[in-house]
Amino acid sequence: MILPPLSLYVHFPWCVAKCPYCDFNSHALREELPESQYIEALERDLAFQSELAGARPILSVFLGGGTPSLFSASAIARVLSAAHRHLNIAADAEVTLEANPGTVERGRFAEYRAAGVNRVSLGGQSFDARQLKALGRIHSPAETQRAAAELHAAGLTNFNIDLMYALPGQDAAAALIDVEQALALAPAHLSHYQLTIEAGTALAANPPALPADDAAAQILEACQRRLTEAHFARYEVSAYARAGFECRHNLNYWRFGDYLGVGAGAHGKITRGSGAAITRTAQWREPRRYMSAAPVAQTHSQVAARDLPFEFMLNALRLVDGFEIDSFEARTGLPWRTVADEVAGLVRRGLIEANGERCRPTALGLSFLNDALLAFVPESAAATELSAMSTAS
Repeated sequence: MILPPLSLYVHFPWCVAKCPYCDFNSHALREELPESQYIEALERDLAFQSELAGARPILSVFLGGGTPSLFSASAIARVLSAAHRHLNIAADAEVTLEANPGTVERGRFAEYRAAGVNRVSLGGQSFDARQLKALGRIHSPAETQRAAAELHAAGLTNFNIDLMYALPGQDAAAALIDVEQALALAPAHLSHYQLTIEAGTALAANPPALPADDAAAQILEACQRRLTEAHFARYEVSAYARAGFECRHNLNYWRFGDYLGVGAGAHGKITRGSGAAITRTAQWREPRRYMSAAPVAQTHSQVAARDLPFEFMLNALRLVDGFEIDSFEARTGLPWRTVADEVAGLVRRGLIEANGERCRPTALGLSFLNDALLAFVPESAAATELSAMSTAS
């Protein structure tokens, strides 16, 4: 059997402050950053997980968080050096660093590039100072603009800007101003996603008034039209890129590829042996426990065959171009007949298009993705999976 492509995700769990909408494994930094201790733990983790990868090439590396740009360029260089030492990193691997515009010192992007980073994702979120304050962001619009200028100066022109829409009190005109200001910075990629209130976050405890669903849909339509005019093609539910600059790391997720998860709270997915047996791993979430523990995953479990159709579709139906039917069989080890009836039902409802070789979500399907995904949730797991599906909206 041909194994799927393999990526590497490395998690950096600290931020200057915890954003009120964030439900990721991130922790406000309340004392000195334990940079050296954490990097040593990552090095041990990489060495341990190299057995899972074997000689398979790593096509992309994503340094995410949290706020990886709190760490020095020399620390990032140590992590990437360890990755090269223990894993088969492809010569042309995409290496992305997430960066908060408020935590990057002037000129440091050139040092990150020298360390091996060739793509950056800037958490801009908005260019409206009032909205940034409401979102709990520590940076200003001017800092995002300066960070983009420094990226260009460092030769890191392959960069993404994160933008949120449907913010409190926002209308289409205000959202379009954010899009225009982002485009003015000449990024290669834009992530454009709707603000949602996740359970357990500070925002959930004191939720603001957000635009109604119809208004949010109008905002998205207006922004999508403008991005298309600017030659940014929508290739995934919340991602737009200039031709050739789609995020390879995220595409591997959506195509149900494999990935190692290194760092506090990081998750991994590995296909092993015949029959597409898929194992999920998860590291200790709490940073101090992760740093003090042996580099063994907290959980290490095989995905049940009944869950594979949902897990595959949760990813693949995010893509505008969808997926080839052959890839469903190759990535899950299941015959197409396993989901043929469900797909046919979604075709009748106008949520999916299928031609015998490829399935893709329709425009309606992209707007109502959760409705489509419900068709693949095992009945006994429906209550559990429904809460997790919010990230696919």
